[in-house]
Amino acid sequence: MSTKPDLMAMAEQERGELLTLLGELTPDQWRSPSLCAQWSVRDVAAHVVSYDELSTLTTVGTFLRGGLRTRSVNDVALARYRDLTPDEVIDLLARNQRPHGLPSGFGGGIAVTDGTIHHQDIRRALGMPRTIPADRLSAVLDFSLGAPTLSSKSNRKGLRLVANDIDWRSGDGPDVTGPGEALLMAVAGRPHALADLEGAGLPTLRERVATAANQGW
Repeated sequence: MSTKPDLMAMAEQERGELLTLLGELTPDQWRSPSLCAQWSVRDVAAHVVSYDELSTLTTVGTFLRGGLRTRSVNDVALARYRDLTPDEVIDLLARNQRPHGLPSGFGGGIAVTDGTIHHQDIRRALGMPRTIPADRLSAVLDFSLGAPTLSSKSNRKGLRLVANDIDWRSGDGPDVTGPGEALLMAVAGRPHALADLEGAGLPTLRERVATAANQGW
C-alpha cells in the first residue's frame, strides 16, 4: 500500500530550493524574462508567495478585482509586490517557506505544484536545469492534472503521458513520452518543454499548447 505524499513538506522543500537559486542570481538574471508571458524572473519569484500573506477577505477581494480570470487575478495579487527589490523578494519567500493562506490548500498541494512549475519557469528561461526529486515530481504531476486553474487537464485529454525517467504514467490514448519535468511543463502550457517530448500524441499536445493562453498559475 502506497503512502500518501506529504505535500506540505514537499512545498517547504521546493520553496527552500527556490530560495537557494534566487540567492545565486545576478541582477541581470533577476530582470530576465521568465517563461510566463510578460513576467520577469523577479515577478515569478514574488508570485510564488503573493497569496501567502493575504487574509481570506483580501483573497476574495483579489479574485473579484481580477474578474475571476486566473491571469488577471494573479496580476492583481502581484501588484502589491511590484516594487520589491530582489533582496526583499528573497526575504518575503524566506518568511513564507512554509505555505500560508491559499497556497496551503489541499495540504500544500497548491503550493508545491505552483512552486515547482514556476521554479522551472525561471530555470528553463535562464538555462539552469535541475533534477527534481522523483517523489515530489510524481506528486506534482498527479496534482497538476486536476488543478482547476491549470490547462493541464484539458491539454492532456485523450493522451497517455509516460515519464521515461521516473515511474509515472497517466491517461489513455496516443503516447506522449519524455522526462517527467517536461511533461509537467508542457501540459501546463509551456511550449518550451515540447522539444523534450516525443510520441504519437505529441502533435495533438503541441497544437493544444500553441492555441491556449499561458495562464501563469
